[in-house]
Amino acid sequence: MDNKNYKSGFVAIIGRPNVGKSTFMNRIIKEQIAITSPKPQTTRNKIQGIFTDDKRQIIFLDTPGIHKPHNDLDQYMDKAAISALKEVDAVLFMTEAGEKSGPGDKFIIEELKKVKAPVFLILNKIDLINPDEIAPQIDEYKDLMDFAEVIPISASLGINVDDLMDTLTKDLPEGPKYYDDDQITDHPEYFIVGELIREKILESTRDEIPHSIAVVVESMNQRSEAGKLQVEAYIYVERDSQKPIVIGRGGSMLKDIGIGSRIKIEHLLGEKINLKLWVRVKKNWRDDPAFLASAGYSTKDLNN
Repeated sequence: MDNKNYKSGFVAIIGRPNVGKSTFMNRIIKEQIAITSPKPQTTRNKIQGIFTDDKRQIIFLDTPGIHKPHNDLDQYMDKAAISALKEVDAVLFMTEAGEKSGPGDKFIIEELKKVKAPVFLILNKIDLINPDEIAPQIDEYKDLMDFAEVIPISASLGINVDDLMDTLTKDLPEGPKYYDDDQITDHPEYFIVGELIREKILESTRDEIPHSIAVVVESMNQRSEAGKLQVEAYIYVERDSQKPIVIGRGGSMLKDIGIGSRIKIEHLLGEKINLKLWVRVKKNWRDDPAFLASAGYSTKDLNN
C-alpha cells in the first residue's frame, strides 16, 4: 500500500440525546459497539469506533447526548461529550430532521465555535420527514454557524452515509494507520459486554429504572467445566424498591435480561458464554464520585 496518499484522523460525533449518533457509528463500523435505545441518555461514555479501508482510517468518537445535568453522572456525560472536541480532525454535529433547534443545540453550537477543526452539520433521520422540510431546517442552522458542509442522511437506512464518508475524507490529513485493520474499537471487551447488558435492561424496563442502572463486569477470564467463558456482572440500582423490579417475579426479568444480552455478547466474542448476573443496591450512585470512577465514569480522565 502506498502510504503517501493514505488518510487518517479522529472525528467526534456530537449532538443532543437520541439524534442517532450511536446508530450512525454502528452503521459505519458494521458491528454493534455502541448501544442504542429510544430512551434518552443511552450513551454515557465516549465510544471509539474505528473504520478502516484501503484509502483511509477514521476513528469516530461517539459521545453522550448533551443535556442539562441533574447529578454527577450527568455532569460526567456532558464533560465526556465536550472533551471529545479537543484535538480531533473534524466534528460531526448531528441533529434530527424535522426538529427545530433548541437551547441544547445552541449551547453545543457555542462550544463548536471554539473548535479549530471543520464542523459538519449532519441532518439525520431524513427518511422520517417530508423532503420539503429539509431546506428550511438547514437554513435555520446556517444562521447560527458556518459549517464546512451540510449533509442530510438516514443512519438507520444508510441514505447518503457513503457520501458523508467521502466528503469527510477530503478534510482529513494524510497519515498512518493508528490501529490494525481488523480492530473496530479501542475499548476493552468487558466494557462493551457491560454496555450490551445495559442495553437489554433499557429494552426491558421502564420509568426511572433505566437511568438508575449501572452495570459492572467483575470477571470474564474463567471457564466453566463445559469450557464456556464465564462472564460475571453486577447490575446496580439506586433504591431497594428497584431491585425486585429488575429481578422480576421468580427471577423472570433477570433471566430475560441474561438471555437477551448473552446472544449479543456471544456474537461479539465469537464464542459461547456462561453469563451470571447479580443485582445490588448502591444508594444514589449517580452522585457518588468513588462509585462513578469504579464504574468507568471518571471525570479525572476527561480533564487530562
